[in-house]
Amino acid sequence: MAKEGARAGRSGRVADAVARWVRPEIRALTAYQVADPGGRIKLDAMENPYPWPTELLEAWLEALRQVSVNRYPDPGAGALKAEMRAAMGVPAGADVLVGNGSDELIQMILLTMAAPDRVVLAPEPTFVMYRLIAAVAGMRYVGVDLRPDFSLDLEAMLAAIEAHGPAVVFLAYPNNPTGNLFDREAILRIVEAAPGLVVVDEAYAPFAGATLMDALVGHPRLLVLRTVSKMGLAGLRLGLLAGHPAWLAEIDKTRLPYNVGALNQASGTFALRHRDAFEAQTQRIREDREALHAALAALPGVEAFPSKANFVLFRVPRGLGRVVHAGLLTRGVLVKCLDGQHPLLADCLRVTVGTPEENEAFLEALRAALAA
Repeated sequence: MAKEGARAGRSGRVADAVARWVRPEIRALTAYQVADPGGRIKLDAMENPYPWPTELLEAWLEALRQVSVNRYPDPGAGALKAEMRAAMGVPAGADVLVGNGSDELIQMILLTMAAPDRVVLAPEPTFVMYRLIAAVAGMRYVGVDLRPDFSLDLEAMLAAIEAHGPAVVFLAYPNNPTGNLFDREAILRIVEAAPGLVVVDEAYAPFAGATLMDALVGHPRLLVLRTVSKMGLAGLRLGLLAGHPAWLAEIDKTRLPYNVGALNQASGTFALRHRDAFEAQTQRIREDREALHAALAALPGVEAFPSKANFVLFRVPRGLGRVVHAGLLTRGVLVKCLDGQHPLLADCLRVTVGTPEENEAFLEALRAALAA
């Protein structure tokens, strides 16, 4: 009993110390959760379902054999930057930074701009990391609801910009989790109205056929984020930020030294030099997305929303969102349940476009879950 009492006392002291020293906004957060697929068909994380083409594997491994892992990586990731610039169409006159996925770059942007009472603004629902990283940086987050059809409410966005004077506005293009592209002219109106930075997050650009990269030179407060995750390189965690050199020079000061490892740099450089193979996979996913959307839209009681990404958002009959999600799990398919995350997402689920076989297995499981 004495030992149990001592342990309880120590636990109480640790809890008191945590409450004293950890910032309240951090204690209020929930850590980002990644579901364990547990052997299920994994269609919850917007990954490319196809492995590297077999003909590239040996050449890739040979490239990795040339890396001296006993030495620090190139701090500026020069070769990788050059390949990313070319692959992503960064215009002359814009500078680039490379990060561990776009998440690290979002964090770098907000650490650069953070100050007491400064605001991060974004339409909602959108990528959850904008809100989470804003809290970590000690900034105030303001969300502006999309319209019921998930289109951008320009008037509401402009009013919020006027009211809050945000340091940073985030616009996902296409938007996650809704999959739609916001109107380009509306985005440029926001760029002109915003007093601080506007960051257009183009994580799903390979599937959209649209970009604001070409607008960088004429809009110095516009930044564009890209990632290689969705094109089939999610395991590398490589992202790119493009924009005016004056802004990127300041943001670069928040980058930790050697932030992108040597093996990641070599892998990314190699993959982008052979990007035709990954672009072929992307085109296949785009075609399969249209077939998956049509099949979902044909199901009684299911509303499938148009998508320009590699996933489809859909709504099931009222009150059944979590029930259907659980039914899919029991039938061996993992998708993302969004019910409860935002009022506009009531009874919504999001499914990544998989292989044709995975898509058919998902549809079969969904039909069974809806009929149960």
